[in-house]
Amino acid sequence: MLRVGSTVLGVSDMRRAAEFWCRALGYVPRDEIEERFTVLAPPDGVGQNVSLMVSETPVQEKPRVHLDLYASDPAEEIDRLVNLGASIVDWTDYPPDRDFTVLADTEGNRFCVIDKS
Repeated sequence: MLRVGSTVLGVSDMRRAAEFWCRALGYVPRDEIEERFTVLAPPDGVGQNVSLMVSETPVQEKPRVHLDLYASDPAEEIDRLVNLGASIVDWTDYPPDRDFTVLADTEGNRFCVIDKS
């Protein structure tokens, strides 16, 4: 049986990306932060890892794969993430009844904050 162990994000600045995602998710590096590849994990070991891999490919404007982050107070979480270095993406494809906001991390990787209130 298979299970998802990690979602891998391409980054250009490993330390900046690791700092952002650790603070955003409350994760910790599983091992020492490496120059080319780093695994971030929930501190209690329960849940999916997020891995960072140095990549020279450009960030996709509309990525086929991205993170959805669930929030009970999305406005508060969006403010917190923006204060950590994320940016709100000017997304033109929102449906009329949207329950999500598109953001970009410090590397430009797109992710969504989903309103689960």
